[in-house]
Amino acid sequence: MSRPEKKRRTRCSPTSYYFKPRGIPMGKLEEVQLNEDELEAIKLADLDGLFQEVAADKMKISRATFGRILTRAHKKISDAIINGKSIRISENLSQSMAENAKYACKSCGEISSHQLKNNHCTKCLSNSKE
Repeated sequence: MSRPEKKRRTRCSPTSYYFKPRGIPMGKLEEVQLNEDELEAIKLADLDGLFQEVAADKMKISRATFGRILTRAHKKISDAIINGKSIRISENLSQSMAENAKYACKSCGEISSHQLKNNHCTKCLSNSKE
């Protein structure tokens, strides 16, 4: 029996969730699904230019796991580009981001992992939030 998968921190928020080759109808395309942890790894390593050790720490996983996720993501993206496939970014991404979100009160600076009740800070009771 394998060990349960560790919860991974993801914060990447893409503006598009689907990419396809131009000029090919959707019905004729094969699809590659990029998972939320793979997208986060691509962002941290390739876009942000972080070393794997630092990027893995940001995702709260080991460097070796980060390397495997990054390799898997690169392979999927390469397959899509070389073989003319579409790329779908995992749709449960926004749910995961909401779970990791932090909210801060502008007045007192209180940081909470849940939204402020009725837009009021639970510590100072002001209604200004960030």
